[in-house]
Amino acid sequence: MPCQIPTDCLNEIFEYLDDEKTLYSLLFVNRLCCKISIRILWRNIWNFDYIIYEPLQRKGSAILSTLVACLPDESKKLLLDNGIFISTPTSKPPLFNYPAFCKVLSINKIRQIIISILGETSNTSILNEKDRNYLVINEVIKMFITQISSLKKLIIYNNKTSTIKPNEISFTYFSGAIDCLTDLSELHCSSDLPSEFFYQLSKICHNLHSLTVILQNWVTNNLKELISLQINLKDLKLLVSHVHVWTNMIPTLTKHSSTLKKIHIYNGYNNDLFSFTNNFDLPISFVGLFSNLQEIKFSSNISISVENIERFKEFEKLQYVTFPKLQCLKIPHNCTKLEYIMKFLENNGKRLKKFYIGGNDRALNLSIAKFCPNLKIFLQLLKMANWIL
Repeated sequence: MPCQIPTDCLNEIFEYLDDEKTLYSLLFVNRLCCKISIRILWRNIWNFDYIIYEPLQRKGSAILSTLVACLPDESKKLLLDNGIFISTPTSKPPLFNYPAFCKVLSINKIRQIIISILGETSNTSILNEKDRNYLVINEVIKMFITQISSLKKLIIYNNKTSTIKPNEISFTYFSGAIDCLTDLSELHCSSDLPSEFFYQLSKICHNLHSLTVILQNWVTNNLKELISLQINLKDLKLLVSHVHVWTNMIPTLTKHSSTLKKIHIYNGYNNDLFSFTNNFDLPISFVGLFSNLQEIKFSSNISISVENIERFKEFEKLQYVTFPKLQCLKIPHNCTKLEYIMKFLENNGKRLKKFYIGGNDRALNLSIAKFCPNLKIFLQLLKMANWIL
């Protein structure tokens, strides 16, 4: 008689399989292996960048058709009544309730997939293109909110190129939002999202451990209130454009000086979705207020030259600050003067285990050898002045 591994043991084993190909192959072993693999694979189905290339287009199409198959009957009827038909893998009910397995919800990826896929299908809808896209997006998000028992990560940015804006998707009002969002531990957002969104979220979510904010032209009081209400914020990432917005955030951020372990500051972020103006001399000295930091990361994707070496000028103040628990420092080449960095290493190098810096300098290397005896990882990026870590 074949030996059967208990279900809880299989769960533990599969949890350590950090390989999608292996998990996909386990789908065909038996129903139990299939269920465990599906649960893990569907935790985060948004693990791809864009769907303009054919393989990613197929993945986006497969995700959308599966999600439509999982929609409740009233949502399917609503789509059909408005002339919206999206093919599904089978006419039979899905084997699993796939949305219930999700722990990561990316509003941007949902919006991106639906707009892209529906744009390639023949439009038989009685609605215009924007209203059609909005209806499908809204029904899919509503399904996620009502089916997910405990969401862990939410990603919602204000995409300036999209015809569907976040203020048109009020998912915090959906039935089940409180249960779904109460234990949210990671939020990625932009500061120019509707103030009402942050207000609603602040009433539900107080357990964020990780927060990533793209700082646009303004920061609402409701966003600051949401940040203030977190009880155990450990990881903070800020992508900065305007200094006045940055300084407006500092009093709120310093309320978490005792809990924060990681701070990542990105300067001059710029890509297809977000366009920031160049600015200099970021007020980063407030980082010195966070005595329990284990990781400090400064980075920029703006080309840094001798002319704008003062981009992180306030590192001059940080060079004298001691961080008793600091283990990792990452900093771009030419972002500040090397003597500041060497003085900082003199005060903090003994505990450092990881140090990343752009460029190469003999004096700096000698300081590292002298002040960083426990360093395990040291990486110099010799040819990259404009990079994001």
